[in-house]
Amino acid sequence: MLSAQSDVQVDTPEVRVTEWRLPPGSATGHHTHGMDYVIVPVTSGEMTIVAPNGERSKAQLATGKSYFRKAGVEHDVLNESSSEIVFLEVELKP
Repeated sequence: MLSAQSDVQVDTPEVRVTEWRLPPGSATGHHTHGMDYVIVPVTSGEMTIVAPNGERSKAQLATGKSYFRKAGVEHDVLNESSSEIVFLEVELKP
């Protein structure tokens, strides 16, 4: 599995904004979110989410349709589709 590409665009005491690019066949790697965060999809697409217990689910992204999650989310994010997935992750620092 390829590695997803990340580019930190903003990093201040209040917020960190990272652009994530997941080419087909790539993954972020297992991680735990240490801060509350907002995902802003740049492209539409379908991600595969793998929970710590190995359970897999699908998540649909729609361009410009943001969503919020609390700190503590633990998962791996895979792109098993044939198109690149791009989104911004906005982490809210305490």
